[in-house]
Amino acid sequence: MTTGTIETSSTQRAGWRAWAALAVLMLPVLLVSIDNTILNFALPAIAQDLEPTSAEQLWIIDAYSLVLAGLLVTMGSFGDRFGRRRLLLTGAIGFTVVSVLAVFAPTAGWLIAARAAMGLFGATLMPSTMSLLRSIFPERNQRRIAVAVWAGMFSAGGALGPIVGGFLMEHFPWQSVFLLAVPMLVLMLALAPVFVTESRDPHPGAIDGWSIILSMLALGPVAYGIKEVAVHGVAGGLPVVVGAIFGWLFVRRQLRMAHPMLDMSLFRRAAFSGSLGVNLLSVIAIVGFLYFVSQHLQMIVGLSPMVAGLALLPGALTSIAGGFIVTPIARRVRASVVIPCALVLSVAAYLIVALVGAHDVGMLVLGFALLGAGVGAAETVSGELILANAPVAKAGAASAVSETAYELGAVLGTSVLGGILTWWYRTHLVVPEGVPAELAGHAEETLAGAMNAADALGGPTGQALRDAAAAAFDGGVTATSLIGAGLVVIAMVVAAITLGGRRESATH
Repeated sequence: MTTGTIETSSTQRAGWRAWAALAVLMLPVLLVSIDNTILNFALPAIAQDLEPTSAEQLWIIDAYSLVLAGLLVTMGSFGDRFGRRRLLLTGAIGFTVVSVLAVFAPTAGWLIAARAAMGLFGATLMPSTMSLLRSIFPERNQRRIAVAVWAGMFSAGGALGPIVGGFLMEHFPWQSVFLLAVPMLVLMLALAPVFVTESRDPHPGAIDGWSIILSMLALGPVAYGIKEVAVHGVAGGLPVVVGAIFGWLFVRRQLRMAHPMLDMSLFRRAAFSGSLGVNLLSVIAIVGFLYFVSQHLQMIVGLSPMVAGLALLPGALTSIAGGFIVTPIARRVRASVVIPCALVLSVAAYLIVALVGAHDVGMLVLGFALLGAGVGAAETVSGELILANAPVAKAGAASAVSETAYELGAVLGTSVLGGILTWWYRTHLVVPEGVPAELAGHAEETLAGAMNAADALGGPTGQALRDAAAAAFDGGVTATSLIGAGLVVIAMVVAAITLGGRRESATH
């Protein structure tokens, strides 16, 4: 049984047009989730071409998620006020244009700026897709299926990113990963006005500029500070403190307003807050896993981008299957039982990598398949709980909070787990004798830098550098996997504690 849910009294079942609308909405969901991970496989080619520093390399991955996280609550509120479909279409146009501009990036700075702009428009896409499900599917059993599709596409997109990226890297330059958005969003722009009906809050209240500014000043610095802590240690944590202060001011203002931008009473519902925590930790787990496995398969095992991507195909399939398998179970079994049981698979995935070692490709494939199944099932249940606990009129803001958890999870997956892995690699890499200082400096920055230096050296010295870099990196994978397993265990505890009450029913 689910818990703490606000549910409408409507039992109206959606017809075929609603399912067609769902199919259309999955295009931006799939695109945005693919975009979270596709650069992991393009990163080696980008590193060789643009030669970013280790910090710039993380920024290329994170700039998108950082900007998106800072704007999600604002854009979700805009969708409630001005129309969720209108916001979705506006964001799709902007995302398409910026994606084309990213193709022409001559430097790492240009690419980082393009990724940030994509985050701006991406913030309009994801809250709109989830909040529209709330109005398109008023009947809960149908909505569970719709959310399973949504969660399955989000998880599958994260897993398909490396596969699509691998295919593109095999046949085209790295710039091709950004052109993927064009056909998908053009198709959505053509079909959404036909099948997706507009929805908005009928009584939104006035726009509060201070709330918008405070939300951005809270979320942006927190996301940035987390990344800085991962790279520079505790000394980089000042932005987190700044963001927390602005977050406190934002919450204080919302509690005093008659028509707040974000209804803070939602967070008093255990099912809402607990589900957010599960989503956050689950995304950290899957994005962090992809960050190291994509580099290991290409740069250490030596697989081509396409073959490395295909090695993760089972994970994409199990993430989709997990969401659909858990849907009928969630109707009868409490979320406090279903989610921890599903996440046992994800813990097993990390433990397999930690205990067996990253050198076994078969174990990596098995681990990612188990991780995908566990995360796909958990996110389906928790995502539906978030929607069920939000009034229809405030679905955009509630979905934006949910998406903030997803995107912060993506940032944390790359920054924290990736940062720990980078720290381990740097502190444990033993550069062999005979490596020139300049090449040694590149090797100490990133794994890609070490492999490029090894190729430039050639001979026994180059091979010795390659072996040393692989040993340092895989040692970091083992340590990072243990931390990842611990994070998933925390998600299991959160679900067991917060999602154990009885289902409530209310109208609004």
